[in-house]
Amino acid sequence: MQIKVDYNVGGINGLHVITPRLWPDARGYFYETYNQNDMLEAGIDINFVQDNQSKSVKGVLRGLHFQKNFPQTKLVRVISGRVYDVAVDVRKGSPTFGKYYGIELTSENKKQFLIPKNFAHGFLVLSDEAEFCYKCDDFYHPNDEGGIIFNDPDINISWPEVDVDYILSDKDKILPSFKSLKEAF
Repeated sequence: MQIKVDYNVGGINGLHVITPRLWPDARGYFYETYNQNDMLEAGIDINFVQDNQSKSVKGVLRGLHFQKNFPQTKLVRVISGRVYDVAVDVRKGSPTFGKYYGIELTSENKKQFLIPKNFAHGFLVLSDEAEFCYKCDDFYHPNDEGGIIFNDPDINISWPEVDVDYILSDKDKILPSFKSLKEAF
């Protein structure tokens, strides 16, 4: 197996950090960004159907987003730059409902974050620019979007400080609180 898996990070069932094996040499390095056989051997059986990529500048905060009726498992990574990536458990009945886990993903550490269905997801760009890639196990449904405001006091995410103001989309600025959505989950 060419990956190392840290299972249930932050004590949250299903939330995993995957570190691929690198083959460095004088020319640089090589690694497999995804290998279905390695994932199956690690006990992770997911059929990814869509790949996405975004580029953002320092201070961009995207999220916290989720799909309501068509939830997606995501495998996320950074191909250039650095981000602080966060997943919030919004699985009804989960013992960790409302808890979050955050991790720094960088082009240097090559870590990947596996976020199961029914998690809100977001990230903050820490470097001057960052390119962010993720695989999804369901297609994006634009009319199925949900979200939670990034600075929700009940979730209380400890976002890292950056030396610029946060940059949010207009829709992310007006996302509802976790408390107002609890019944919907």
